[in-house]
Amino acid sequence: MSIDWNSVAAAVWRSRRGVLRPVRDLDPIRLDQLLGIEVQKQKLIHNTERFLKGMSANNALLWGSRGTGKSSLIKALLNQYFEDGLRVVEVDKDDLVDLPEIVDDVRELSYRFVLFCDDLSFAEGENTYKAMKSVLEGSIERPPENVIIYATSNRRHLMPEGKTDNKLTEIVSGELHYGDSVEEKLSLADRFGLWLSFHPINWDEYFRLVDFYFRDYPGDRKALHEAARQFALLRASHSGRTAKQFFLSRQGEEI
Repeated sequence: MSIDWNSVAAAVWRSRRGVLRPVRDLDPIRLDQLLGIEVQKQKLIHNTERFLKGMSANNALLWGSRGTGKSSLIKALLNQYFEDGLRVVEVDKDDLVDLPEIVDDVRELSYRFVLFCDDLSFAEGENTYKAMKSVLEGSIERPPENVIIYATSNRRHLMPEGKTDNKLTEIVSGELHYGDSVEEKLSLADRFGLWLSFHPINWDEYFRLVDFYFRDYPGDRKALHEAARQFALLRASHSGRTAKQFFLSRQGEEI
C-alpha cells in the first residue's frame, strides 16, 4: 500500500501483510497537556528539533513507571511537528525483525521519520532486538539520516537482570568490567544516546493533573480530590494515566 505522506502523519507496521497501514484517527494529545514531566519534555523537544533541522540527534529511550506520559509525549511531538515534516511509524516489539525493511521503505523520502517502539522489553532467550541494534547504529550501511528511533520501556536496560548475570563482573584497576551476559544486555540500551527517566508522581502532582482535566468543574475541589484519591487507591496507582481515567469516568457528573 502506497502512503501519501503529505497528508498522513503516522503509520503502523502490519507484519503479516508486510505493509504500512496509515493512521487516520490520531490521538490529539498536545505538549501543553503533559504536566509534571517538563524536564523530559524539553530534552526530547530539543532532540527532535535538531533531528528535523538535519542536525545530529540521538535515538531516545524513555523508561520508567507506567502511566507517566512516555508514550503520550511521543504522540504529542507528532501533533506539534507534523507541519515541519515529522512522521511516525509504530512498530510492535514482535516485529522488530522487519525494521530493516521498514527503513528501506522510508530512507529515500524527504520526511523525517521516528520509528516508535512502545513498551519495549525482552525476555530471556529473545533475540529480535538484534535487528534493532543494526538500525540504531548501522551495519555495513550507515543508518539513514531521516530515521530515528524513540522507544518506551518500563525497564532501563530493556531486558531482565538476574543475580547470576553479575557473577563474572569484576573491578580491574578501579574500573568496573561486566560479565559477558551483562554486556550483551547493556549493548542494546547503550545504543540509545538519550535516556529519559519517568518516575511516579506524588499526591499533590496527581491532584494538579486532576484539576487540569476538571478545569471547568464548578463543584467542590476538596470533594473532587477525595473522589480522585479513592479512584487511584483502587488501582494502586496515582499517575497521569489514572488522572485521565478518573476524568473519563466522571466527566459531566457531579462529584
